Amino acid sequence: MKVTTPRRGGVCVSRQGRDKGRYYLIKEVNKDGTVTVTDGNFRKLSAPKKKNIKHLTLLPDLAEAIAEKFEEGRQVYDTEIYSALRPYNDVKGGEGENK
Repeated sequence: MKVTTPRRGGVCVSRQGRDKGRYYLIKEVNKDGTVTVTDGNFRKLSAPKKKNIKHLTLLPDLAEAIAEKFEEGRQVYDTEIYSALRPYNDVKGGEGENK
């Protein structure tokens, strides 16, 4: 299923730029065609990265607990975001271990 509309708490992966291949959670959807993204590790909530939607691949997955906190304005911690993205980063980082 292809996702075309970004939503808060959605998982995406960068297609272009220095951070190509890095997984992010969408923190904010802006009206100018950009989103602010964070990964809880390199891009903290205090300094999210602004990315053009055209430079992201939107995944159908949603971090529901974090999305709910974003919508309600409650505190979200970088460790929560990092933990939510861990399954994606483990798959990416696990290549070539059994050689």
